[in-house]
Amino acid sequence: MTIPEVKFYDEKARKFYKLVKTSTWPTVKISGIFMHRVKDVDPKTDSFLKIKTLGEIGGIGLDTCTGLGYTSILSARETKVEKVITIEKDENMIEIAKLNPSSKELFTNPKIELMIGDVYEHIKKFPDEYFNFIIHDPPRISIAGELYSLEFYKQIFRILKKDGKLFHYVGKPGIRQGKNYSKGIIQRLRLAGFKKIERVDYANGVLCFK
Repeated sequence: MTIPEVKFYDEKARKFYKLVKTSTWPTVKISGIFMHRVKDVDPKTDSFLKIKTLGEIGGIGLDTCTGLGYTSILSARETKVEKVITIEKDENMIEIAKLNPSSKELFTNPKIELMIGDVYEHIKKFPDEYFNFIIHDPPRISIAGELYSLEFYKQIFRILKKDGKLFHYVGKPGIRQGKNYSKGIIQRLRLAGFKKIERVDYANGVLCFK
C-alpha cells in the first residue's frame, strides 16, 4: 500500500499536520501529538482493541470523534451493526482521511454516516436512547476538556439505549505530572448515570454499561 506524503501547516488552526507511515495503518501527527498509540501497539491494533472492548455489537453506533475513521470502519464491518454515525470537527482531518488509503471505507461503506461539526453540540440533537453502542475517543483533555465534562457525559448517557455500552478511551493523561485525571473521569461518568464502569488496561480506556 502506497502512503502519500501529506504534511502542511494550517494558519487558521495554527497546527501542523502530517500523515505518518507505520508498520500497519498510518496515523496523523498534529503539532507533535500522535492521534493513535504508536509506542506499544500500532494504529491498526490500537483501533481493533478499542472495538474489542465492546464485545458483540449491533444496531446503531456513534463514533464521537472520527479522526482517520478507523473505529468507524471496524465497527461498520460487524455484521449486526446497521449504521455508524461519526462526527468530526476538524475538516483538515477529513481531507487527510480522503488521501489515506486505509480510510477509504469511511467514504465508501454505506453503513457509515459522516457528519462535519462539533460533537459537543451535535450530541444534543440526537433522540433519547438512540444508540446501541458509543465509542468516545476524544483529543487529550488539555485540548478538548469539554468532551470530558459532566454535561457531555450526561448527553452520552441520555442517547445510549438501556443495556447499551460505551467505550471511552482515556489514555494516561497527567501521569508524567503526577496527576490522576482518570479518577475524575470515572467519577463524572458515575455522576452522569453509569453504574457499572470497568477499566480496560489493554485499550487504555473504560467500558461503561447503561
